[in-house]
Amino acid sequence: MTVPENAWVFDTGPVRSFAINGWLGVLRFLADGRPVYIPDSVERELGNATEHVPAARAVLDADWIQVYRSTDMRFVEAFAQYADRLVAGGKNRGECGVLAMGQLHKCEMVLDDAAPRRIAEEKGLRVTATVPLLCEAIRAKKLTTVMVEALADDLLESRYFLPFGPGGFRQHVLVNGLLDYEDLA
Repeated sequence: MTVPENAWVFDTGPVRSFAINGWLGVLRFLADGRPVYIPDSVERELGNATEHVPAARAVLDADWIQVYRSTDMRFVEAFAQYADRLVAGGKNRGECGVLAMGQLHKCEMVLDDAAPRRIAEEKGLRVTATVPLLCEAIRAKKLTTVMVEALADDLLESRYFLPFGPGGFRQHVLVNGLLDYEDLA
């Protein structure tokens, strides 16, 4: 299966958390026809979560999110290399699939966890995270700052980790240079 370079490949955390909070449609809107994928390792993590997190089923049922399955040896080898670095106690397999896809297909990965992001940056792979993705949506005038602040607070309320606390989106993005004051107007 060939994955276009303009595709987004999501890790479990971001898509699950958007689904839990009823914001999955926002990701579809932001994709705006851009292909969206999850590797089969993320599909398995979401499938395992549906018993305790029923909203995870929404990701699996979304017709706009494609599941990537591959037996290509380049993918399998890349996955194994990432697994050697990241898998602990059976966790982080989703990130390994996302990284392997990014390496093989040069697509943009959406990863929020620090360790896989560092690995992607070390390898020169295209990677973003939830906050920069939302900042780009504000700059492109697809979402308002008020909407993104509500979305971020909902994610935090459901115990999703973001690099700031409730009500802290605006200050975080300004202090870290992710948005300018003009962007927030």
